[in-house]
Formats: sequence, C-alpha cells, structure tokens
Amino acid sequence: MSKSFLSRRAFLQTTAGVAGASLIGGSALLEEPAFATGQAVAPSDQVRFGIVGVGMEGSGLLTTAIQLPGVECVAAADLYDGRHELAKEIVGKPIRTTRRYQDLLDSKDIDAIIVATPDHWHKQVVVDAIGAGKDVYCEKPMSHNPADGLAMLAASKKSDRIVQIGAQRTSSVLCAKAKELYQKGAIGDLNLIECTLGRNDPTGAWEYPPPPDLSPQNLDWDTWQGTAPKKAFDPLAFARWRCWKEYGTGVAGDLMVHLISGMLFVLGINEVPKRVMSYGGIYRWKDGRNMPDVQPALFEYMGVPLYMRLSLGCESTEVTRFMGSKGVIELREFSVSYSPQSGVDEAPSYYSNSFPAPMRAAYAAQWHKQHDPIPGHEPAPESITFNGNDYDDLKPHLYKFFQSVRSRQPVVQDALFGNNAALACHLANESYFRGHAVAWNASAEKIEPVA
Repeated sequence: MSKSFLSRRAFLQTTAGVAGASLIGGSALLEEPAFATGQAVAPSDQVRFGIVGVGMEGSGLLTTAIQLPGVECVAAADLYDGRHELAKEIVGKPIRTTRRYQDLLDSKDIDAIIVATPDHWHKQVVVDAIGAGKDVYCEKPMSHNPADGLAMLAASKKSDRIVQIGAQRTSSVLCAKAKELYQKGAIGDLNLIECTLGRNDPTGAWEYPPPPDLSPQNLDWDTWQGTAPKKAFDPLAFARWRCWKEYGTGVAGDLMVHLISGMLFVLGINEVPKRVMSYGGIYRWKDGRNMPDVQPALFEYMGVPLYMRLSLGCESTEVTRFMGSKGVIELREFSVSYSPQSGVDEAPSYYSNSFPAPMRAAYAAQWHKQHDPIPGHEPAPESITFNGNDYDDLKPHLYKFFQSVRSRQPVVQDALFGNNAALACHLANESYFRGHAVAWNASAEKIEPVA
C-alpha cells in the first residue's frame, strides 16, 4: 500500500469525503448517510461490543466503531499484550483486556463481537461467538479455506445471530451508484469485467515491522499458531502472516476479495464463479513467503469473463470496469463514471476503402443519406462522474452492522455472501498452486479440476 494511498484515505476520514473534480463530462457529488455521532441513543438501543484482535485491521475497526452513536467497546482480546494497551488508548478509558477471546464470549454485557484475527483463526472465533449467542462482524476474507467457510456458514444458518463480513464495498455509496447505473441498463448487455490493483512498496507487500518488544513472554505464540504447523517463535510470521498460506490467503484473500465483493454487489448476484484459472508467482518480494506477489486470474460469472490483475510489484490505479454493449461503468477509489457508447457505425465503414472509387463514393453517399441526423439533432452523449467517499468505506459498513444488531434486520454481506466471495479467492489460490483451471463442486463441497 503506497504512502499516497494512505494519505488519501486519512484525508477523507477527516473531511466531507468529496474527491476532486471530474475530468470528463458532468460531475455529481455523492453523500454518505449522516451518522450523527452526537445524537442521543436510548439505553435500550446501546450496543456493547468486544473485539478479538487489535492489530492493523483491528485497531482501525475499533477506532471507527467507537465513533458511531450508541456503540460502546467494553472489552478487547489479543494474544499480544502490547495490544491490550493499544485498545485502551483507542477507547480512551479503561476496558477489560485479556488473551482469551472466550472471556468475551462468556460476558453477559457483550452483545456483539468484532473479529479481526489472522485468517486461520476466523472460523473458530466466529463459530464460538455464534454459539455463545453473540452477533459477529468478521474481517474479510470470511474463511481461511473452503472447509472453514462451510463450517461458519452452517453455524450461521443454525442461529438467529447477525453475521456480517468486512469487505466494505457493499456499503459504499459509490458501489450503490454503480449498481443503480447497471440495473437501469446503462451499459446494455454486459460482456466483460476487468479489475486491476497494483502496489509497489514494502508496506503494500505486507513487509510490516514486528513490534520491537515482541517476545514469547508477551505473546502467546503457541496459541497464535492455532491449527497451523508448529514452528519456533517467529516475529516476522506474526507481523507478516499474509505472506504465508499457513495463516493467510495472500493477495486473493487480502485484496481480490474486495474486488469480488464489490463486483457481486454491483451486479446484484450472490454466487460462486463457474470456473477459475489463475497464474503468477513470487517475482518481487523474495522474502521467504509462499504466496504469490503477482496473481492474475480469470473467472466466469453469469457466462461473462472477469479478468483480475493483482500485483505487489508495480503500482497501478485500482479500478473495476463493467463493460457492455452500450458503454462502460468504471468504479475507482473515489468515483464512479459512466461513459456511453453507441455501438453502431458513426461513419461509413473503413472496409469501403477496398472498393473501387466510384463504388466507394456511391456507398458513402448512400450511407450518409441513411444515417446522418437531421441538422440540429445530432446526438450528444454525456459521460458523467459521481465523486464520493472511499469505496472501501469502513464507517457505513460498521454502522449497518450495528443497526442490524439493534433492528435484527438482515445484512447484505452475510455469511452466505461472505462465503461465496471467499470461495472465489480460494478457487484462485487453488488454481495457482495446481497450475490449471478449477471449479467448485457444491454437492461434493470441494474444489475440482476442470478443462
């Protein structure tokens, strides 16, 4: 993640969330819902939550959650003691802290749990939290592998608990606008989706600096490893777990899942791709990781190809393009634009250059007679851009979760949605390691090779 990306994100968190002026056609501003942090909330509507994992993602979730009306953090769990102090600093008052997440599940004064652990711990914490009667917000990707996802989905289906997965684009005003344009038929018949995302710096490639004081004395290393193969204390594995398949899901689970979730939401579908082919390798960050730093992938959704290009070796603008017979919807970090296309010849065909001159002249004259508009009625198609807050907007996503905790109304990105999005990423990773195309066999509940 580049420094410029971070600075833009930080800027928007402290402003009205309006991006720069449009460079094409018309421009409009999209406004987020007012969260009214000073608004009074009835005691009966107060949501008290605990958080499991207060690392990079968890600290951001905690910082944002406590800004929402009627929401209070009362406890935090983390296996590294330094994050107990961090949680208290963020909340700004004494809260209960523990290494044991089970202590939060046993607490009668906690309504909901935010789960921000490494991927390989998601399943156990979520299933246990649901079993304890807690509503759950779980960071993306929902699961570490297909079996974990199925277990989480089964637990959710057996309960009445709210489960929301934390890929925030389903709550973004930009994605909502893109969905509106698509559903109104702005681009006609969809025929291709293209997604790109590129980074080019150590932090963006997860080469995070471990806490300087990290040691087996202040970190429960054995528990942190969970079901992964046991190894000696390794500060780099703790800080950079996304680099290894034993703990994380690589660029697919960390980045691709955002693109997949946004795409599913815009298209109004909730399904697993029919097949996936992924290739790549470790080209830049040869630091001992076993997950690729470059991973292109080709998916099939609704009979339409989706091309995904992910790279940690060269920075490029993050964009999703929905391409159709009548134009393109382009979704970027702070804007969504629509550029129409007529889909018809707007001049005589250049193939007529192969005609003899008299034939070419006659063809051109006839073409203009049939196609030229009446003077003063020439078409004037307009490209339009809507500017808004970051499409990975965390505040509205958390807001919707806590509202659902109060109202018991379902969320968009529930366990089924989260599992389908995660499965797309697992399929891409499986294809990468197997070296051929794969598909999800729902009846057998496993990934299989396909032609």
